[in-house]
Amino acid sequence: MPDRSTVSAPADHADRRALVVLFAIVFINLVGFGLVVPLLPFFGSSLQAEPWQVALMFSAYSIGQFFAEPFWGRLSDRIGRKPVLLITVCANAVGYLMLAFVPNIWLAFAVRLFTGLGAGNVSTVQGYVADVTPPEKRAGRMGLIGAAFGAGFIAGPGLSGLLVQEDMGRLGYQLPIFAACGLAALAALGTVFLLKESLARREGPPPPREPFLTGVRQAADNPVVSRVIVVTLIYMAGFSGMESTFGLWTGARFDWGAREVAFSFMAVGIVSVLCQSLLTGRLARRFGESRVLAGGCLLFGLGLIGQMLSPVGWAVPVAMAVGAFGMAMTMPNISAMISRASPPDRQGAMLGLNMAASSSGRIVGPIVAGAMFSSLGHNWPLAVGAALTIPAAIMAINAGRHVPRPGLAAAPAE
Repeated sequence: MPDRSTVSAPADHADRRALVVLFAIVFINLVGFGLVVPLLPFFGSSLQAEPWQVALMFSAYSIGQFFAEPFWGRLSDRIGRKPVLLITVCANAVGYLMLAFVPNIWLAFAVRLFTGLGAGNVSTVQGYVADVTPPEKRAGRMGLIGAAFGAGFIAGPGLSGLLVQEDMGRLGYQLPIFAACGLAALAALGTVFLLKESLARREGPPPPREPFLTGVRQAADNPVVSRVIVVTLIYMAGFSGMESTFGLWTGARFDWGAREVAFSFMAVGIVSVLCQSLLTGRLARRFGESRVLAGGCLLFGLGLIGQMLSPVGWAVPVAMAVGAFGMAMTMPNISAMISRASPPDRQGAMLGLNMAASSSGRIVGPIVAGAMFSSLGHNWPLAVGAALTIPAAIMAINAGRHVPRPGLAAAPAE
């Protein structure tokens, strides 16, 4: 009988090499995303867009992701991960190129929606990781992909700040968008030539899918999941509302340009990644997930208040760093609480509903924030977002009272 280790070693080495390639592709793709996000308010202004229209560009992208994510995930189960990744990355490249040349804000909405449809491939990436990773190693390798997302969002805004040339007018904003297009094209080439298909061919008909409303009812009946999903919705709406109006707000308060905004987003990414990797897990083990989640919500709200009350421009990144620390303590603990409170055969469905709530927050947040910015004043999105973190924190504490204790299994789904 051959030695098992010698048989599995080449396959394991190939799988790890595939994950390195996937990490690089995800990183490159997120650098492109981070290149564009800080520029959108200024690019929209070059198209004579109103603040609410600028915010709507953010929502259009999230609407595309919301509808595309389940579609691409199911399609990747049928035709394979590699074709879906190639299609979506190419769609991003085309979307960035079209965005650079849109003549008006209404076509910009359509292009952002199209790009969001191409960006809804997170479930496909996660499926690739699961295909090539044994169950006991999946959490760590999923974390590596999450690190690629974080690192990309650090590098993207930083590169955007270096490339943008505001004195050149609209062309100065197009330069980073061209760079994002080029990076997406590079990721597409990597997918074609370096990434192998991971999905094994399956025999027989695919398993039946449960109706979507079945999962919604089960989540509503779960005292932890129902509360935590609402926390996700509130937090993500507040964050995306701040993100979509930040460039407009700093321009109104401190006459900032695209470069200052881009470097501020880079600082948020750095703080968030460092806190998630070094502090979040330790704090959760010491104080409990629900308390850390509640504290993260309140810190995020405190950061919004500090940003709103900043007397000088240099104080804004300090306030944002406080908010970023709070942000780093939210999503990991939300996922952990849902996982602990759900039976093993329902964890994926419950986490998927939480992702849907997150996408909904990213759709609603910019729309509401843009409307408040235009009609009530530039501080209103920050004030309302900060106020909503209080009920979110209370809900997180209440959810924590229902989380099963370690060693006790979650109740099976009925």
